[in-house]
Amino acid sequence: MVTIIARMKIKDGKEEEALAKVTAMAEAVQANESGALAYIVHRNQEDPSEIVFFELYADDAAFESHGKTAHMGAMREDFAEIFDPASLKIERLDRIAGEVRAG
Repeated sequence: MVTIIARMKIKDGKEEEALAKVTAMAEAVQANESGALAYIVHRNQEDPSEIVFFELYADDAAFESHGKTAHMGAMREDFAEIFDPASLKIERLDRIAGEVRAG
């Protein structure tokens, strides 16, 4: 499995647009990417300008496929208009223990 944490900050005045964009992104992943086992978007409670993605993919192929989707391409095109590119931080994690339960 591949686990990704991605963090980015919304530009001032772009909150509604950003929330609509990340919601649409999550919906597109859920509808079109069976290899994305979890794709959950969060908003930081202490800093509401920060959006945090928790992504869990079945394998490297599923993760690579995600990067090639039309919805990911659309996110890249709009990214600099909505989010601060300097704030982007992407972490790839190695799982040590635990499980994801269907819920």
